[in-house]
Parts: sequence; structure tokens; C-alpha cells
Amino acid sequence: MEVMEAIQKRRSIRAYRSEPVPREALLQVLEAVRLAPSWKDKQCWSVIVVSDRGQMQALGERLRWNPGREVFDTAPHFLVFTADPARSGVRDDKPYYMTDIGIAMENAVLAATSLGLGTCWVGAFTEAPIKELLGIPEEQRVVALTPLGYPAESPDTRPRKAMEELAFGGGWGTPLA
Repeated sequence: MEVMEAIQKRRSIRAYRSEPVPREALLQVLEAVRLAPSWKDKQCWSVIVVSDRGQMQALGERLRWNPGREVFDTAPHFLVFTADPARSGVRDDKPYYMTDIGIAMENAVLAATSLGLGTCWVGAFTEAPIKELLGIPEEQRVVALTPLGYPAESPDTRPRKAMEELAFGGGWGTPLA
């Protein structure tokens, strides 16, 4: 699958089949994370692959108020993305570890899509209980999570902004030539 096709096909998947993900496919997704660019090539991220059903259910319990928590009962894997802010940098009051994780996670999402796997960015959680459950060191920040598995649904395409609303030519509000 070409990159643009993966971008067009990507959906937020909230229902998964119980079918296991082959180890080779999981490693391809993680390789996409490993190859992601980062600020000053600091590579400040880590990924915890949660595959144990009991551990995933405990993770889901810690997100009990998240509307998508049922995926913890069905997805074969959960990827937990962490970053060490001290291994990244700050410039003009912008903490680059957040951008670095965003890029690394998007690489994972697109790689998963190209392999016929589903993901769903989870950003609504309380960090401390997840850190405690997974033994994540204090200096690490839990930035995002995603289930990983074969989709049990095919959501429709969500509406996107018109190009004229987001791309400008030469200055804010100037139509793209």
C-alpha cells in the first residue's frame, strides 16, 4: 500500500477481532516508530507493547471514564507511548517531546493501516495509574496509547475541512495559487 492510500484509509477503530497480530506485523509497526524523525534526532520515545489480557483489562479499568474503553477487552495489543522530556528539548516554550511522539505514533498508525491493522489514538487518561501499572519511571511521560489489532468495523470517512480553509499562499487568508 502506498503512503497516500494508507493516509486515506486510516480510521479510528474502536472494535477489534480476537485474531492475533502476527509477530512480524507487530515488529513492522514498531520499526516504523523506530525510524520516525525527532527534534535534533533525540529519539526520546519508548513504546510498551501490552499483550497480556489481564494487564490490558487493568489498563482499561484505569481509563474507566474514557468512552472507548471497551477496546481493552478485545484488541490483541495495546501500545503505550512514553517520552522522556529531558531527552528532547524545549525551544520558544515548545516542548518537542510532544511533537516527537506525535510523529512516531503517526508512523505506527500508518504502518498498521498499510498492514490491514487498526488503531485509535487514546489521549484522554490520567497518567499516574498507568505509570504505576506498567512500572514506568517517574521521568517518563505517558503521552498516548493505541489499541492494535484487526478491525471488526469499517467506519465511514469523517468530514474533512476544505483545502481553502487550511492552506494559504504566502500569508494568512490568502488563497493558495
